[in-house]
Amino acid sequence: MSEKPSVLFVCVHNAGRSQMAAGWLRHLAGDRVEVRSAGSAPAETINPAAVEAMAEVGIDITDQKPKILEYDTVESSDVIVTMGCGDACPYFPGKRYEDWKLEDPAGKGVESVRLIRDEIKGRIEKLLADLVPAG
Repeated sequence: MSEKPSVLFVCVHNAGRSQMAAGWLRHLAGDRVEVRSAGSAPAETINPAAVEAMAEVGIDITDQKPKILEYDTVESSDVIVTMGCGDACPYFPGKRYEDWKLEDPAGKGVESVRLIRDEIKGRIEKLLADLVPAG
């Protein structure tokens, strides 16, 4: 793993789960981790309920745009966290992969998305503690 680890979050639309995860990691890690996100079939915009849920905890993801998953991005990432992208996610030997089973926030109201947001936060805290040990 590189001196400054890079983490790529991947879901289908890159509009909800992966954007919230990237937002949390940017917020909690600062410049200690390079954060990326992408989707196998990106949406036009980020899910408004995800934007609202993250804003409630002081994290602004309005400047993010769904991006297409590219092989180069996966190849240059140290950790790839998938969230339901299935067979569309390329596999590179020697990379660390985690598959997070999370409910899809698509079509859900902010009340439901808050629960997903909070579950993602807990997973991000564990990942960050593993990638960048305290001290």
